[in-house]
Amino acid sequence: MTSFSQRVCPALVLLIFSSVVTAQEESPLQDDWRDVWLFRFLVNVLGYSTIIIPGYLLIRYFKRTNYLDTGSGVFFPVIKACVFGTEAKSALLDDVSISSRNEGDSGSALGQAGRLIFCAAGLQASYLTWGVLQERVMTRSYGASTPEEEGERFKDSQFLVFMNRILALTVSGLWCLLFKQPRHGTPMYKYSFASLSNIMSSWCQYEALKYISFPTQVLAKASKVIPVMLMGKMISQKSYEYWEYLTAALISVGVSMFLLSSTAGKHPSTVTTFSGVVILGGYIVFDSFTSNWQDNLFKYKMSSVQMMFGVNLFSCLFTVGSLLEQGALFDSVAFMARHSEFAFHAVLLSVCSACGQLFIFYTINQFGAAVFTIIMTLRQAIAILLSCFLYGHAVTLVGGFGVAVVFLALFLRVYARSRMKSGRRQALPMPQKV
Repeated sequence: MTSFSQRVCPALVLLIFSSVVTAQEESPLQDDWRDVWLFRFLVNVLGYSTIIIPGYLLIRYFKRTNYLDTGSGVFFPVIKACVFGTEAKSALLDDVSISSRNEGDSGSALGQAGRLIFCAAGLQASYLTWGVLQERVMTRSYGASTPEEEGERFKDSQFLVFMNRILALTVSGLWCLLFKQPRHGTPMYKYSFASLSNIMSSWCQYEALKYISFPTQVLAKASKVIPVMLMGKMISQKSYEYWEYLTAALISVGVSMFLLSSTAGKHPSTVTTFSGVVILGGYIVFDSFTSNWQDNLFKYKMSSVQMMFGVNLFSCLFTVGSLLEQGALFDSVAFMARHSEFAFHAVLLSVCSACGQLFIFYTINQFGAAVFTIIMTLRQAIAILLSCFLYGHAVTLVGGFGVAVVFLALFLRVYARSRMKSGRRQALPMPQKV
């Protein structure tokens, strides 16, 4: 086993390095070696480690010295909330979610239809606009007065992640202040794990658009159910039904058909490079960890908006610290000052992301995960069509068939899951009247 790893690991490193060099030659975004995605990734991780390592040492110190019993002073409540929390885990749903779902179930059919239209329209408007702007910011230049001019491209994906997180933190914080929330008892540091993987997945999502087309990214995101299942077995020891493995295999086939049929078009963003695939793989792995870690955090009594606030709080801390250490924060602000169109796009991108998260929580509370999954699956299909129309991405016949296979598998998953849940409800014994 050791000899195998000794042979394979250097080969993988060499393959990734060669792909980085090749991508650097292909991509117009990289003027020097400091713009290589692997270098930027490592610099970001180094910046996060300057916050994570001291935080880890402090947590170890407070736990080892039994600070919860011996501590006192003005900082004691803050340290207690961050390191120890105030409540034990609870398997019960929070009161807010239960009341919200009950309110949705008790409404009239007309009211339910109106809320469903509102949720679907809000999700589609938020995330379709977000997808179009994401591709615009990462693949097009700013400041060109004529088509012949090259203009200036924005390069720092981490700044966009910071913009999204700071607005999401503000929105979730105001929501927690204005609406009643369950008493929070989770140790705050536990949010940092999901936060770190979340900002890394978001960074990969933005960075990947420098190398691959937006339709390819959407399909890869649709196929993340496969690593989510793997992470679920590794982290939570979950078991899955046969139809889940079948639909995961169909998704893999459909994505493979689309990727293998992709050809280089006139625009460089239609080229699927190995670097883009590696970055997308990083996105899927990080995002899969985020969702499974958040599932474990919900064992504590908290609302979804409290989860949103906690994760985004640490995301802002990590990203602003890394940006300041690199000196990239002021460079990005200067870019916004030079290009008002980019400033508008970046702010609107953040607004769509924050509003989209609120629509996600509201839709799931009102109608459940199945309806939400159908709406978001339709959104992914519309996003691919919209991107092809606006930015001229070419899709072959085989690639189009692959897209159809992916979305067919996604709808099969929703149908099978709803049938399974309805079967379980029917199998429950009816309470007898006394």
